[in-house]
Amino acid sequence: MESLRGPLKSAVPSNIVSPVRRCSRTACGRPAVATLTYVYADSTAVLGPLATYAEPHCYDLCAEHSERLTAPRGWEVVRLLDGSAPARPSGDDLEALANAVREAARPQDRAAEAGGGPRTADPMEVARRGHLRVLRSPDN
Repeated sequence: MESLRGPLKSAVPSNIVSPVRRCSRTACGRPAVATLTYVYADSTAVLGPLATYAEPHCYDLCAEHSERLTAPRGWEVVRLLDGSAPARPSGDDLEALANAVREAARPQDRAAEAGGGPRTADPMEVARRGHLRVLRSPDN
């Protein structure tokens, strides 16, 4: 015998269930941004990017609760970085940028290029290709 009502007709629409995953903490309704998993064998709490699917043994946390997360005494918290987040510049990146700005701002280099005269080479410079330079080792 076939039912007169199909599954869509018998479904009750609800405004209570949201398609956005929410923080698992009690009384927190903020959107989840991270997933917390406990590894009991290693006494470790692993906090990583929001999991693709909600799992019953994992906890979704909002930004505030994920930042304030602490573990029980004797446990370790491992925070996994989100691969889609932009990496922060390192000290080497900032130093290279500062050196490039200093080199571009040298007045004698601009005057030599504007005058069309030959540019005086750095005694440590062996070769040049575009904006890159090959430098001689200080030992040589």
